[in-house]
Amino acid sequence: MLFTPSGSSAYYILLACCLALGIGLVVLAWRRQRQRWARMAAGALAATALWLLAFPPMRQLPAARAQAIVLTEGYHPDTLRQLVRQLGAGTPLWYFGPGKAPAQARPLASLLTLTEQRPALKRLHLVGRGVAAADLPALGSLAVQWHAAAAFTGIKTALWNQKLALGEALWVEGIVALPKTGVPAWVCLRAAGTVRDSVRLAAGGGAFRLRYQPKAAGLARYALELRRDGQLLTTEPVPVEITTSDLPAVLLLTATPSFEFKFLKNYLGEAHYPVALRTTVSRGMVQTDFVNQPKKALNRLTPALLSNYALVVADAATLAGLAGAEAQALQAAIGAGRLGLVVLAEATPLPRTVPMRTDFAILPRAAAQAVPQVLTWPDAPAEARTAIPAQLRPAPALRSLVSGPGQALLAASRRAGLGFVVVSVVPETFRWALQGQSAVYASFWNRLLTAATPPAQPAATWHAGARWPRPLRPLTLHLAATLPEVQPTISLAASGVAVRLALRQDSRLPEWSTGLFWPSAAGWHQVRGPGRTVHSFYVFPDSAWQGPELQQRQQAVTQYAAQAQAAPQPTDTIQVPWPAAWFFGLFLLAAGYLWLEEKL
Repeated sequence: MLFTPSGSSAYYILLACCLALGIGLVVLAWRRQRQRWARMAAGALAATALWLLAFPPMRQLPAARAQAIVLTEGYHPDTLRQLVRQLGAGTPLWYFGPGKAPAQARPLASLLTLTEQRPALKRLHLVGRGVAAADLPALGSLAVQWHAAAAFTGIKTALWNQKLALGEALWVEGIVALPKTGVPAWVCLRAAGTVRDSVRLAAGGGAFRLRYQPKAAGLARYALELRRDGQLLTTEPVPVEITTSDLPAVLLLTATPSFEFKFLKNYLGEAHYPVALRTTVSRGMVQTDFVNQPKKALNRLTPALLSNYALVVADAATLAGLAGAEAQALQAAIGAGRLGLVVLAEATPLPRTVPMRTDFAILPRAAAQAVPQVLTWPDAPAEARTAIPAQLRPAPALRSLVSGPGQALLAASRRAGLGFVVVSVVPETFRWALQGQSAVYASFWNRLLTAATPPAQPAATWHAGARWPRPLRPLTLHLAATLPEVQPTISLAASGVAVRLALRQDSRLPEWSTGLFWPSAAGWHQVRGPGRTVHSFYVFPDSAWQGPELQQRQQAVTQYAAQAQAAPQPTDTIQVPWPAAWFFGLFLLAAGYLWLEEKL
C-alpha cells in the first residue's frame, strides 16, 4: 500500500520527475553496449528508490493500542526489546526524564500530557527507574506496570540523626549493594576535608556503621564515600545541623572540700556551664564559688534559689544534713519538672531526704573489687576503668546509665514526678582527669547530667514530611504550635531570598498546621517563625541518594498499581511506513553502481 496524498500537486510533479529520470537512465543504458541490462535495471531501481523515499509504502505491525511504553532514566535496552516483542512494534513509545530522549522514543514533558493526548490508554508500562511518587497522581486511573532496571549497586540506604547537639556523636548506618564477584570496597565518612571513619566491606556489600563527633556548631555537609580499588565509586551528601542549646545552670553541693567537686566545677566552667559551688566548711559556715554567673546567697536552699538552676549535684552527706524546709523545696522543684538531681553516693544507704530513695538500694561489694574494673555505657571510651566499692540493686523503675562487670548497676536514673533523680556509686572520677583521660571524664559526666536534665518546655517545632526532599517536588512542612498570626518564611541558606509559607490549620488538631513548599534548588533551607523559631532542613540534589529514591518509587508504584488495575488488552495492528533509510540505501546502491560502471 502506498501513501498517496490526493489533491497534492507535489505528488504528481515528483512522479513525473521520477518517471523522466527512470526513462532517461534506461535509454542511456540501452545505447551503451557494455552491461546494457544491468545498467537499465540499476537506472530503473534508482528512480524507483527515489520515489519510495518520498512516499514509502505502508506495512502492518502488531500494536497494543490501549497500551503505551514510557522509558525512564536507567532503562535497559534488552528489557525494552523484550517488551516491544511482547506488545508489538507499533506500540507508542515515549521518554520521560532528564537528558535527551532516545532516537526511537518521543520526549514527554509531563505524564498529565500523556493522559490528555491519549484518553484511550488503559495500561502504561514504565521501563527503567520509574517516576517519582509525586508524579503518579497525574496518571489518574491508568493502570501501571513497572519493568524495573538492573539491580542497584551503590549505597542502598543510610540513616543518621540530621540534628545533633554539640558534643554528641554522629552515627551513620546503612547498607551497600555490590556485585557478588569482585574485590572488597571501603565506605568512608569524610568531614572537614578529612576521612574521619571507614569500614571495609566484602564482595557483595553489606551493612556499615560509622562514627564522628562534630567539633563546631552550624550547618554542616559531610560526605559518605564508596571506594573500590582506590577509585571513588560514589559520593553521597550527609547534611547535619549541629546546635548549641542553652546550657543548664548547675548547683554543686558538697559537705567537705574535695577534689571531686573541684574538678567538676572546673570542667563545667570550661564547658561554659553556669556553675555555683557550695562547700560546707563548718556548722553554719559555707564557702561559695561562681563561674559564668553572678554571685548570690547559697546558705539555704529555697524555692527562689532553686529556680535559678536546672541541675543539682550533691553528695549524700550534704543531702543528709538538709533542713526540713530545704528538703521540701528540693523535692517540690524536682516533682514539678523544674530541677534534676544527681547524687554521688557511697557504700552506705542513701539519706531519707533523697527522693525515691527506696528504689536506689546500695549493695557494698567485696574488698577485692578495689582493683580497677571496666565501666560501660553508650559511647564509653575503652579506658573507662575504676574501683567499684558498691553497686545499685536492679529495680524495674531504674534506668541503667553506667554498668560494670557482670552488668553491675553503678549509675541509674529514676523519674520523680516530672523530674529525674540520678544516683551514682562510681567514686573519685577526678582521677580520670588527673591521668589525662579527659575523654572518659567528659563522657561520664555528660551521661549523668543529660539523664538528670529536666525536660524542655514545649515550643514550636517543625517537621519535614519527606526524608529525602528533592528540588521541584512538593514538600509538606508540619508545625506543632498555635497557628501564628504572621506567616513564617522559608529561604535558601546560600541566597537568603525568603518566601512566605501559607499554613493550613488542622480541623481535628488545632495545634497542628501544614504548609506546602516547592524547593527550587538543592541545599540547606531555613524556616523562620513563629517568633524566634528557626528550623533547618536539607534538599538533596536529584543525583544524590538514588538507592532510597528507587525504594520510594517502587513502594509508590506498588501501591498505585494495587488501586488502578486494568483488564488485559488484546493486540491489534496498525499501518506504519517502511523506514525511509532502506530506500535511501537502495538509491545509493543503484547510483553508485552506475557511477562505478561508467569509470571502469
